[in-house]
Amino acid sequence: MNQVLLYCRQGFENECAGEVQDKANKLELFGFPRAKKNTGYVLFEFYQAGDADKFVQLQPFSELIFARQMLVVTARLEDLPTDDRISPILAEADALPRCGDLRVETPDTNEAKELLKFCRKFTVPLRQAFRKQGALYGKDNPKKPVLHLCFTEPGCCFIGYSYTQNNSPFFMGIPRLKFPADAPSRSTLKLEEAFHVFIPREEWDERLASGMWGVDLGACPGGWTYQLVKRSMFVHAIDNGQMAQSLMDTGQVKHHMVDGFKFEPPRKNVTWLVCDMVEKPARVAHLMGQWLIKGWAKETIFNLKLPMKGRYEEVLQDIENLKVFLIQNGLKFRLQAKHLYHDREEITVHIQSLDNRSPH
Repeated sequence: MNQVLLYCRQGFENECAGEVQDKANKLELFGFPRAKKNTGYVLFEFYQAGDADKFVQLQPFSELIFARQMLVVTARLEDLPTDDRISPILAEADALPRCGDLRVETPDTNEAKELLKFCRKFTVPLRQAFRKQGALYGKDNPKKPVLHLCFTEPGCCFIGYSYTQNNSPFFMGIPRLKFPADAPSRSTLKLEEAFHVFIPREEWDERLASGMWGVDLGACPGGWTYQLVKRSMFVHAIDNGQMAQSLMDTGQVKHHMVDGFKFEPPRKNVTWLVCDMVEKPARVAHLMGQWLIKGWAKETIFNLKLPMKGRYEEVLQDIENLKVFLIQNGLKFRLQAKHLYHDREEITVHIQSLDNRSPH
């Protein structure tokens, strides 16, 4: 086997395949993707032996937009006997590095997710068997590779591994979040997931600190504002619609009924700019760039709505144009983009300004 398996959102297999093809070509690791519609995963097959492992070490996972997880495939098993599934799996252990954790997963499709109950039950005896054989360390070791089993249907699975320093830390590549009962809309989970994916947990106290000021463009009814308020920030909420009264009652929100493209913060003390406006992606990206260049905000998280066709090409173009815009204006920055679990026809972008420029 000389393949990499990438999990993605169901229906976005072609985008994920196009992206991994581009990345592999740039690394001069050649091969081709196998993508089947609505399976929730892509297989990329390399021509040269060892290139699958090279790819998952050389390609930064954080730079993949459409992939939720990335792992080297060492075997694919079919028709596992129901009376002993473990023995055929253990027989493939020699091709694996010694791993520090085990995840028994499925792609994120309705059909595959029906297997999750089995996966959870199967994990315990399988972990014990792998430890006994020596393929897994006796205790979980977060510095060692992760052993993955991905069941695509009953009795059929991929076996492989990912590197802890270059993978998603989440089961199935999905942060498990609970919808807060007092949040005004489900869109709140988009921003919460973005914080989990883009901001290292050990930096939350510093970068998502109480007392900061945020701006939420296109705020109503307040799903994204809720995440900032929950972290004891103060928020300028920009929208011509109505904000949830529960947020206004906190005393942390100032509601401005103006156009998000025309708003200028009264004081230039904003740390966070967030935006989930339904607008042309190129227009939103340019606006975010203007705020950062002017020094009106230090970090931004925003969504780019995708067209029905040419989704990958649109994303690449918008992000490339934004990078050029920032570079031409002398801004040092860090940019990440991801098709998050709570996103649908959109991707979420995070930019952190690394400049200490004064607002103008």
